[in-house]
Order: sequence, then structure tokens, then C-alpha cells
Amino acid sequence: MMLKAQKVEYAKKLRAEVKKYKVVGVLPLGAIPDRLLQKIRNQIKPDAKLVIARKSLVLKALEGDERLERIKPFVEKNMALILTNKDPFELSRIISSNKLKLAAKPNQLSPEDISIESGETAIAPGQAVTDLKAAGIDVQIQKGKVVIAKSKVIVAKNAKISLAVAKALTMLDIKPFQVWASIQAVMSDNLFITGEVLNITPELVSTQMAQGFRVANTLTTDIGYVTEYNFAPLLKKGYLSALGLGLATKSYEPGIVEKLIAEAVLAAVGLSAKAPEGAVA
Repeated sequence: MMLKAQKVEYAKKLRAEVKKYKVVGVLPLGAIPDRLLQKIRNQIKPDAKLVIARKSLVLKALEGDERLERIKPFVEKNMALILTNKDPFELSRIISSNKLKLAAKPNQLSPEDISIESGETAIAPGQAVTDLKAAGIDVQIQKGKVVIAKSKVIVAKNAKISLAVAKALTMLDIKPFQVWASIQAVMSDNLFITGEVLNITPELVSTQMAQGFRVANTLTTDIGYVTEYNFAPLLKKGYLSALGLGLATKSYEPGIVEKLIAEAVLAAVGLSAKAPEGAVA
């Protein structure tokens, strides 16, 4: 345990270290496993560093720096400071792209429908067969191998995972949970950026722009507002509407007369087909 003088000295050194960087962020650690944190730490070197310290020491180190006042509310008990001169959006993408799959534990709620597929397994016959059956899995022994006889959704989304099911999923090497780190807030020079903004990716922007375009194009087409994108569909719609009106009113206009004549010919052919044999035209 650090003595008071040591704490003061540590906060002083951390304050000096923080001032060397343009970007200072807060990364909640929560349930982030050590192996994932180490992977992130190695991946962001040498462009960024993580500083893990007690909340009180971090807050002490941030004291007196008006620029960092806005990130102080995000400093939690279990967190790390990110110090870098790298673009915060690029750094955020690197950190959040590191995902780790985790095995299920009893009483957790399933994040999605968890399915098992029929077929051979690498599990050796024995007690494992009993454990799999206890989880409601249709298991058979075929040629000395444990075989799942039928595909099945073993746990529905948001359903509680039982001890038997958690054990079976571990045996089948099914890891339904995923964990990753995500920056909560940063100060980039004098610009404050929240985690929600940092998580906006080029792919997300592209998808939202495409969706917005479709909505806008549909709306402008429906109200008849002409743009370079709906000109052709509106022209076709106008032509068909005018054609339908001309035919309905029997308007003798170019393009309509021909169709009216064609309709008359078809009607005449239909009448002649119904006329009695020997009838004089």
C-alpha cells in the first residue's frame, strides 16, 4: 500500500505525464479480461499508453487542468487513462475491434438463440454423454464417437442459462458471449468527444447515408418533387398517368389514337367471334 507521500509523488508524476499528450481518454475496464487488456496494450504501442491507477490518484493528477475537467466525471473505480497523440477515432476503432469470446456461466441471460448442430463431436464417450443429455441434447454413440442426433436451439435469446446447459456448451466449445473494450470519453486538444461519437464508423455512416437517401428519394417521388435522382421514374409515372387518362376519355391525341383503334379492333374481333354463323357483317 502506498504511503501518503508516495501517492502525492505519483499523482505529480502522472500529471506531468498527462500534459505531454494531446489526447487523454478514459477506458472503463469493467469485466475486461487481463489477456484482452494485454493484447490491446501491445497493439496500441508505441502510439498510445494505458495508465491504470486508483481513481483518487487519477483525479488528483487531473486537478488544475481546465482542459481535462470534462472527462473527470467519467473516471471510475476500475478504469484506465489512455494517453496518445494519435487520432482518437482511429485509436477507438483499434481498441474496439479486439473482441474476445467467452464461455457461458450458469444464470447468465443468453445474448441470442444458442443452437447446436447435428453431427459428430470430438467428445469422448463416457460421463460427457450423460452431461449432454442432462442439458436436453439428443446424443448417440455411433462407431465409438459421440454424435448429436438432431440440431436444436438449446437456449432462447434472453433465457437464463442453466448449470447443465453451461456445462454442455463448454464441452462443445460453444462460446456465446463476447466482450470488448470501448473508450468512454476523450479530450482531443480542446475538443471533448464521447464514446458514442467515437463509435461512429465509416461503415455506419455509409449505411445511414444510404438509408437516408432511400427515404428522401421515396418522399420526393411520392410528392412529385423533381430531382436528378427521380426524374426518370416521375417522367414514366406522368406518361402512364396521361396515357391512362387519354384512353379513359378517348382523347384523340398522338399516341392515344393508335391504342384506341387497337382497342376497337379487338372489340370488333370479339363481337364477330360471338356472331351466329351465316350472319351478315
